[in-house]
Amino acid sequence: MRILGIDPGSHITGYGVILKEGNYFKKITYGEIKPKKGANLSDVLIEIYQRLSEVVAKTDPQSIALENIFYGKNVRSLIKQAQVRGVAIFSGADKGIPIYEYSPLEIKKAVVGYGRAEKRQVQAMVKAILKLPTLPPADAADALAAAICHANFLKDTKV
Repeated sequence: MRILGIDPGSHITGYGVILKEGNYFKKITYGEIKPKKGANLSDVLIEIYQRLSEVVAKTDPQSIALENIFYGKNVRSLIKQAQVRGVAIFSGADKGIPIYEYSPLEIKKAVVGYGRAEKRQVQAMVKAILKLPTLPPADAADALAAAICHANFLKDTKV
């Protein structure tokens, strides 16, 4: 099963695609989408949609796992993040790919074993699980962690 994980953010959107075969995981690709600083929100959303659509077209995932909104942010950040989430959801949903969401707590617990793990711990565990030569960037690691979480739990409820 090929799973695309997405960590939506207006400054950096992480993505990562994994392949689960039995009990083994393999990294297909990962990266971060970093729109130009100071760009209009509409341009940011278009860029994120286009880049995620390219990833979907190249990797043909069977499902998408998305990190849910983190509630501790200020309202303005929450609104922007929600708009990015909408674009991320649409980048797969318009192609008929089922979308699943997981809380940051669920993702960290699935990958690190502790729901309050630090970003560095998530990066280290993703590196170990996927046998990567180096630590992935933080937001890409979060996206890969979302994909790993989905591969382990395969939720029934779609977004």
